[in-house]
Amino acid sequence: MLKFLSLGSGSSGNCYYLTTGNTSILIDAGISIRVLKRTLKTYDIEIDQIDAVFVTHDHADHIKAVGNLANDYGKLVYSTEKVHAGINSNYCMTSKLTAEHIRIIQKDVPLQLGDMVITPFDVPHDSSDCVGYKVQAADVVFCLITDAGHVTSIMEEQVSKANYLVLEANHDEDMLMMGTYPAYLKGRIRGDRGHLCNKESARLIAEHATPILKHVWLCHLSEENNHPELARKTVEGLLRNFGIIPGVDFELDILKRKSPSDLYELKA
Repeated sequence: MLKFLSLGSGSSGNCYYLTTGNTSILIDAGISIRVLKRTLKTYDIEIDQIDAVFVTHDHADHIKAVGNLANDYGKLVYSTEKVHAGINSNYCMTSKLTAEHIRIIQKDVPLQLGDMVITPFDVPHDSSDCVGYKVQAADVVFCLITDAGHVTSIMEEQVSKANYLVLEANHDEDMLMMGTYPAYLKGRIRGDRGHLCNKESARLIAEHATPILKHVWLCHLSEENNHPELARKTVEGLLRNFGIIPGVDFELDILKRKSPSDLYELKA
C-alpha cells in the first residue's frame, strides 16, 4: 500500500509526501522547514523517516526547505542536473546544496529507492528544467504533474498509466484575463511554458484516463485566478461531457493551497 499526503499546494508552497511504510519521500519542499516539520508531526510522521526529496523544478514555491532538509537533516535531493543548478542559484536558497546531498536523475530513467520505482518525465515550464514523477510501489502507480504550460504526449501517456493522479488546475481563463495581473504575467501564465487552466486539465483527464484510474487530486490552484469550487465544477462538467462521472468512475478532490490534506491510502 502507498500513502499520500499533500502538505501544501499553490504559489505559497508545494510539498507532497508519499510512503510505503518502508520507504518515504517528499516531492518538492516549497514550504518552510518549521511548517513542514509541524505538519508531519500532526500525522505522527517524523522528519527522520523521510528518505529523500525529489524536486520537480527550481522555483521558490517548490524548493524553499530543500537546503534545510539536506544540510540540517542529511536528506538526499534528487533532480535533473539543470534543476540542481537552478536550485543553488535561486535567491531563496540561503542554505546551498553541497555535492554530498545532490543526486542527479535522468528523464524517463526509472530509479529504485527502497520499494518504490520513481520515474521522472519532461514537463514544459519556464524554469531551468521541469519534471513530473511517476511513482510505482508494487501494483500501485501514482503520478504527479504540476506547473505545466501545455499538455504533451508524454503527459498523456503518464495519465493513461496512473491509478492515482495529482494534476495542476492552476487558473480559470476568464478570471485570469479579467483580473488585475499585468499583461506580461497573464501572457506568461497562459503561455506554452506557464500553467494549465481548469479546462486543459479536465480535457487531459477526459481524453487519456483509463478505467484503472481511482482518484484525481487537482493541485496548484491560483489564489487570485481560481477557486476550488470553480475548478471542481469546470472539471466535472467537462468530464461529464465525455461520459465520465466523478464519484462513480473515480474520486475527484481539490488540494488546499495552505493546509494539509487527508492522509490517503492508495490501494491497488
